[in-house]
Amino acid sequence: MSKQILILPGDGIGPEIMAEAVKVLELANDKYSLGFELSHDVIGGAAIDKHGVPLADETLARARAADAVLLGAVGGPKWDTIERDIRPERGLLKIRAQLGLFGNLRPAILYPQLAEASSLKAEIVAGLDILIVRELTGGIYFGAPRGVRELENGERQAYDTLPYSETEIRRIARVGFDMARVRGKKLCSVDKANVLASSQLWREVVEQVAKDYPDVELSHMYVDNAAMQLVRAPKQFDVIVTDNLFGDILSDEASMLTGSIGMLPSASLDANNKGMYEPCHGSAPDIAGKGIANPLATILSVSMMLRYSFNLQDAADAIEKAVSLVLDQGLRTGDIWSAGCTKVGTQEMGDAVVAALRNL
Repeated sequence: MSKQILILPGDGIGPEIMAEAVKVLELANDKYSLGFELSHDVIGGAAIDKHGVPLADETLARARAADAVLLGAVGGPKWDTIERDIRPERGLLKIRAQLGLFGNLRPAILYPQLAEASSLKAEIVAGLDILIVRELTGGIYFGAPRGVRELENGERQAYDTLPYSETEIRRIARVGFDMARVRGKKLCSVDKANVLASSQLWREVVEQVAKDYPDVELSHMYVDNAAMQLVRAPKQFDVIVTDNLFGDILSDEASMLTGSIGMLPSASLDANNKGMYEPCHGSAPDIAGKGIANPLATILSVSMMLRYSFNLQDAADAIEKAVSLVLDQGLRTGDIWSAGCTKVGTQEMGDAVVAALRNL
């Protein structure tokens, strides 16, 4: 029986980078006889233009029926002035929540070829390999009540709610411990327990879960210190587990350690490892249509999809090796370019990865 993959290119640079990732996926499908069937739909601003909403019911139904979803990016200035509840980002939050994709894996790996592209000195980041496990369907992005109200003095006040239940914390903590167990056996839980009630419960529940993982060394760190330590001494971390808001911010910070956010893939998984895979970066409307976006994060998201949702380790390894080989050739998109390298566009980079994969 064939395996169904739903492709959602999204907005901005999404269609450009997705086209290159699909070329790599189609080659892997043929080369390794994977039996994938690909279908395409719209999300975000593209869905607003077509359906009037950022995620149509029929698209959500197709995502539920698929074995995995590959997504580009959503949003752009075209839709910035529309009602907040139907902006492109609401489609992304909705599909995550409706598919139960609570576990977000964001690896920050520095390819040795890109040591000079990092914002930090090479000796600080050389060999960097961090996995950030972000809780994705709870916290302040989904909390209620939220909104804008008028105070007695006529001034407007905006408010959001940051709720976490024991169940939500426990299940993401287990993902973090499971990942640490097969890596360096070190898990750092990041919170703000000195200020936030939700973080105090977070720390308490993580400590409880730790009792089931005596082989994993658990530490705790306040989020402000974690942000500083990622810049000061990033290689002290192996796996970081944290909430939705903190994970969003810290993973973007970690991306600059690797040379560019254009290099960071991600996996968003449910309890059965069915997932949605996407680059960590946004839709970059300022460079959309120019053919200069880095497709490697999306291509590496394909590798994560093969690894986590389909347990196809050989094919996943081959895609990652192909990316490394292309970097060995000195090919760089503008975001990771340095002197002595060859600057290429989106399509050229995708074609180079396809050629490298074909020759493996």
